[in-house]
Amino acid sequence: MTWNDFQTKFQKVRDNKAFELFVIGVIIFSSLMIGIQTYDLDPWVDGGIRFLDYAVTLFFVMEIAIRMAAEDRLRDFFKKGWNVFDFIIVAISLIPLDDSEYAMIARMLRLFRVMRLISFIPELRVLVSALISALPRMGYVALLMFIIFYLYAVIGNLLYANLNPVLWGDLGVSLLTLFRVATFEDWTDVMYEAMTLYGLSWIYFITFIFFSAFVFLNMMIGIVVEVLDEEHKKMDAEINSEKISEEKQVKDEYIKRMEADINSLHQKLDLLLMQQKISKER
Repeated sequence: MTWNDFQTKFQKVRDNKAFELFVIGVIIFSSLMIGIQTYDLDPWVDGGIRFLDYAVTLFFVMEIAIRMAAEDRLRDFFKKGWNVFDFIIVAISLIPLDDSEYAMIARMLRLFRVMRLISFIPELRVLVSALISALPRMGYVALLMFIIFYLYAVIGNLLYANLNPVLWGDLGVSLLTLFRVATFEDWTDVMYEAMTLYGLSWIYFITFIFFSAFVFLNMMIGIVVEVLDEEHKKMDAEINSEKISEEKQVKDEYIKRMEADINSLHQKLDLLLMQQKISKER
């Protein structure tokens, strides 16, 4: 068998849905093993889990090798960001688990193998891509939110520092207090305490909650929803392009077979004509 034959087999394995589901199952299983190791286990159970961990690591190495070998060119594998992500996670998993000073780091890094589910599940890939795409837009909203937090924190320090230094003693503590208010964690207690000093303090808290919990939160949600819709459209376009390319490939193969059959018929026809000509000459 030639390398192209092996490559064709690797491509069939890579594109097999059963193989993808099996890889997802192994990822979940490896994550569960890491969770089990947080409990006090018998030495023989811990040894069995370590053996299974080495087996899972070996499987991941074989799986990533199959996917790399299935590409026409090795560099094509690294053109996709998710392939690079999988390769890094598998490479990190090769750090040995022993009693050395790096054992804890190696175990923590193995925990990231559960993130490989993102690269295997399309919907998770869309969500992560949408989140990454939305970060620049969300950054401007976060900057505006910080400005509002800063202004209200300074005002709160000026108004209520003498009332309760624990909550309003300086800028940092005031920001933490406003974060508590924004998350609705006993914010009414903070407001009622402030109202004992200034009766109109409710205006300060209500306006801050309006900006932080309603305006900015809805802006963040709107950005994420918009970007998520764009990512879904991109995914649908990619799926349609893949379908078109597959259909084109099938048509091209059909045309090639038809051309080969026609050429074969021409050759047979030419052979028959040649035989008839020879027979007539005789």
